[in-house]
Amino acid sequence: MDQGFLQESLNTSRYVRFGPFHIDQQRQQVYRNGSRLRLQGKVFQVLMVLLQKQGEVVTREELKQALWPADTHVNYDANVNTTVNKLRQALGESTDKPLYIETIPRKGYSFIAKIEYADRPPASEVPPTKESLPVTASAEHAAGKPSFFRTALLSRWFAAGVVTLVIVSMLFGAALVLYAHR
Repeated sequence: MDQGFLQESLNTSRYVRFGPFHIDQQRQQVYRNGSRLRLQGKVFQVLMVLLQKQGEVVTREELKQALWPADTHVNYDANVNTTVNKLRQALGESTDKPLYIETIPRKGYSFIAKIEYADRPPASEVPPTKESLPVTASAEHAAGKPSFFRTALLSRWFAAGVVTLVIVSMLFGAALVLYAHR
């Protein structure tokens, strides 16, 4: 999707806020209460198109044109539905009581939440500096946070143990077969 297209309609401020969410337009990242959400490319693009036309109906045809080049051959209706549903899931949205995205039957969608623009992230959601992060795995553990490295190491040891058990079982089975044929 052409990023110039997105930027034409959106406010030039770096950050867009609504509800507990803020978007860093420069980095194309979405945060909920300071925690980063991992939105797939098309899901992020749908959000940006809806934000561009806040309060207006964005037709399914507009989403199709914004998300896929003219020469792309996909089931647009199913893909638009799937992409909007993934966005709703990421936002914790319900179709019964929408807070952000309203479905306009047989037409499209409308972004209904109030949007604020800012040049800085919310003070409570400024990413932590290196000095404020725990330095060691033991510091993370003491803070009640599982260490990524510790978790990864345990996963590797578990996988290695399973593989070892399978190999030993296969060798034992082969030895039994050979012993039985003597």
